[in-house]
Amino acid sequence: MTERFVIAGTDTGVGKTILAAALASALGAAYWKPIQSGLDGESDSEAVCRLGGLSPERIVPEAWRLTTPASPHRAAEIDGVAITPERLQPPVDKGRLVIEGAGGVLVPITRCVTFADVFARWHLPVVLVARTTLGTINHSLLSIEALRCRDVPLHGIAFVGPPAADSEHTIAEMGGVRRLGRLPVLDPLTPATLAAAFATHFDATNFL
Repeated sequence: MTERFVIAGTDTGVGKTILAAALASALGAAYWKPIQSGLDGESDSEAVCRLGGLSPERIVPEAWRLTTPASPHRAAEIDGVAITPERLQPPVDKGRLVIEGAGGVLVPITRCVTFADVFARWHLPVVLVARTTLGTINHSLLSIEALRCRDVPLHGIAFVGPPAADSEHTIAEMGGVRRLGRLPVLDPLTPATLAAAFATHFDATNFL
């Protein structure tokens, strides 16, 4: 079966886009950000293209591009746009594919539908991305519980940040989820340093 993964997060700013860029590059996959909120500066699709060294043809256009930097449901309301979650369907003609959500798994797309609800409909394996800093155990276990109660297939958890061995072990053990690896803080963050860090701290065969 062609590898298709959803990159979800425990919160906003945990490193989903960086992990998505690394995974798409390692798999030679296409990338899709279904909904982009906030268009000032570099978009997530542009960041993945740059950091993953992806050709423009491997970037699937967003279904919705919202100017307001807010949760999709609110950004759409402010922008005067109606999001139809049922129209969000992963492309089937791109081969390997990495899909990135927005914020945490319960971020609302509309007033009635969250990203987790859409992930449940897709039934694609989810890679949950979590930070390693204080608060990660609670956020990670809550996110795991939210996905599991919707019968979303959870491929594993990936951490981003400085090492926190006990927190990472606790989340994997209590959450009953596979620990896929941890991306360290990279300075500078470049396509080369990201690819090297992913190769060092992750086993690509876990995604094949």
